[in-house]
Amino acid sequence: MASCDVTPAGEAPRTSGRSFRLVCSPSEVPLVEALLGATGHVAEPEPFSPWCRRIVAEPTALGASLAARFGCIHIQDRSSMLPPLLLDPPAGARVLDMCAAPGGKTGFLAQLVGPTGFVLGNEPSPDRLATLRQTLFRESLANAATCSQADLSPHLPEGAFTHILLDPPCSGWGTLDKNPQAAKIWSGEKVAPLIALQRKLLATAANLLAPGGRLLYSTCTTNVAENEDQTRFALESLPLVPVPLAPPAGFVFEAPRRDDVSGVLRVDSAASAAQGFYMAFFEKAGGTPVVREDRELPGAPVPEKALRAAGCDPAGLPAGAVRAFGEKVFFLPAGAAMLPAGFRFQGHALGTYRAGVFRPSARARLLVPPAGPAAGLNEEALCRIEALLAGQSLPAGDLPPRPGLYYRGLPLGFLARKGARLLWSDR
Repeated sequence: MASCDVTPAGEAPRTSGRSFRLVCSPSEVPLVEALLGATGHVAEPEPFSPWCRRIVAEPTALGASLAARFGCIHIQDRSSMLPPLLLDPPAGARVLDMCAAPGGKTGFLAQLVGPTGFVLGNEPSPDRLATLRQTLFRESLANAATCSQADLSPHLPEGAFTHILLDPPCSGWGTLDKNPQAAKIWSGEKVAPLIALQRKLLATAANLLAPGGRLLYSTCTTNVAENEDQTRFALESLPLVPVPLAPPAGFVFEAPRRDDVSGVLRVDSAASAAQGFYMAFFEKAGGTPVVREDRELPGAPVPEKALRAAGCDPAGLPAGAVRAFGEKVFFLPAGAAMLPAGFRFQGHALGTYRAGVFRPSARARLLVPPAGPAAGLNEEALCRIEALLAGQSLPAGDLPPRPGLYYRGLPLGFLARKGARLLWSDR
């Protein structure tokens, strides 16, 4: 099959190093890059997004770096970054990620819609749901909520979302370098149940999409039956019209494998140094957007004064509310008010609330106040931060009971104080 090279003239596709995404506010980008540089990790920008980077020097495993441990970066195959970018939800949008685990695409969508936006990540598998929630928690993406429904149709109203990402279970033939058994496991008629599931999910997505809303369908397989054939199914059986995709820079794309399919993207894995991915873009035709009133967010309100008494600064939270469910405290994004009463979902874990006292999680980075002399430890070098992570304690001096930990002003989390010593504890 012939391929079309859409890499800009004079620029060869990158062929070495892993890709990752910065997970921080725009103002924190230089600080996160400094944190990476302090551990010897050197990266260059990816050409398709200002958030994405590719490692060119990795003296130690990137996943074990301090930037990764504190959730300031997300390691992700470069092809996997494309679906959120191509869906391109605007700031403030309300987005559904229908098959969300392990969370890389959900998290990227949360970054793209910004603090006034909302992303609902659905993951039917309980085991994979835990991974999704841990990813969003570690990376402090509080404007995303999670749920677990095998079929969303009975639970969410028609036309509820203006943007939907559907990256369904697939045969994974585009990931054979990492999963060489995929082609054997999903060979011949064995792939039929996946094809049926993908069509059911496409129909659900079309139902939940608002008129004029946009749907990005993607897979990590090279199988025509799960790619071009599903695109034709969507166009012939659902109220969807095609939207041609513009090829992002830095990739090589193969031609579609059906003559009656155009405007889709099929990543050439070897030439792009990335997984094989397929992407098709649709818009829902006709109709009038449904106007719905938001409802009151569930849970018991946690007073702002309780957060401030614990040394927290709620100004770092996106639009939404802090709610207690028993002793556990979650942040619920404002966009979650669109979800119907009785719909089970989970917000972003912040800590505990007992007898009127709030205790933030060590990883509640969004609540860490700006760095200052009385706010906590603001380290210029890594040695003391590394010592804390290794289980050592440091003198507390006159710092508060739950001081912040910073690297050159970049908030990393909350420390625990025991007597005259400071400790790092994820509990």
